[in-house]
Amino acid sequence: MFHRHTSFLKAVFFHSITAYGGPQGHLAMMMKTFVQQRKDVTPEELMEYNAFCQLLPGASSSQTLTLIGYKRGGVPLAVITLLIWITPACVMMGALSFLLQYFDKRALSIDIFKYVQPMAVGFLAYGSVRAYRISIGSLATLMIMAISMLIMFFLRSPWTFPCLILLGGLISNFSNKRIPDFDERPKKIQWTNIWLFVLLFVLAGVMSEYARTHEWLTRRPFNLFENFYRFGSLVFGGGDVLIAMMLEQYVSRGKTQFLNAEELLTGAGIMRALPGPTFSISAYVGGMVMRSMGPGFQLLGCMLAPIAIFLPSLLLVLFFFPIWQNLKKHVIIYRALEGINAVVVGVMWAATLILLLAIAKPMLWYNLIIPACVLLLLSFTKIPGPVIVLACLIMGWLL
Repeated sequence: MFHRHTSFLKAVFFHSITAYGGPQGHLAMMMKTFVQQRKDVTPEELMEYNAFCQLLPGASSSQTLTLIGYKRGGVPLAVITLLIWITPACVMMGALSFLLQYFDKRALSIDIFKYVQPMAVGFLAYGSVRAYRISIGSLATLMIMAISMLIMFFLRSPWTFPCLILLGGLISNFSNKRIPDFDERPKKIQWTNIWLFVLLFVLAGVMSEYARTHEWLTRRPFNLFENFYRFGSLVFGGGDVLIAMMLEQYVSRGKTQFLNAEELLTGAGIMRALPGPTFSISAYVGGMVMRSMGPGFQLLGCMLAPIAIFLPSLLLVLFFFPIWQNLKKHVIIYRALEGINAVVVGVMWAATLILLLAIAKPMLWYNLIIPACVLLLLSFTKIPGPVIVLACLIMGWLL
């Protein structure tokens, strides 16, 4: 399997060290790498995978990439894909928990990353343009996209995106689009995944509470796993919502405070400057929570927290995706996809505008020139995304 999928796994690795911009930015880079250059999936499949993953809790961009691996090589390749995707960012964020004490926190916003945010806006704009061409083909989908963009721009709640997806699917069901004939056999549902998810959820809670009430000396790893498994099982809205949950769990709870707000926000700032999944901040927080127990336990925390937070995403997406594939053969779900994809495009445009306005506040030349240049390079040349990322980092270092 490794031999047959070596080129794909290399592409996943380069994606993991060059994908900036959060979930929407990751989708734009997937569009360039896995659709346009490698053709691992079609544009329609990628949009469908992303829309489906937005309905589930957990790390949506990680789940989308996992499904690309699942399509190519089943469950084994899906697991390997996820591991390659999360490892570089988690290693860097885990290392930060060890090195933070040696850094001057005011110097962490080093200039090498100053072109990264404008570059991410360019990738987002490219993904938005591509997604528009794929998913917007009628006045109804155009209206759904425009309304979704406005709502997402002005109402930035964690529940806004899932609610918009459900509403978009409901509205597009009023169309008279005919469902094509499907020759595929029904997908087999892997019940083991959902039973394992529930078992781990219950077992983690029971062991964490038992370790706490009996005051085990080693209770903190059990508490840490339970906390992050719960976060990964319940969080909607991406990294910002996860940071808010960790702030409440580890900073605001009086005597159980394991790190202060400044340390958490410093880690969040560094996470935004690094490529990879936003949930990689779990490695940093896991290490910080366990640091008072010594380097060995701190390293354990850096590994345990990412495993706990990404595992529910993996189990849920592998269980529900075959169900989704079977349901797609029904006219209600088939018609809903048109509206769901239009909502995704609207949210991508909203994210592009939000980031563009955020970086445009300091009126610096590169905050407008870099996004425009990146958009043009992606649209009209065959330059790979990683090369553009590397060029922006070198420019930040030299200029």
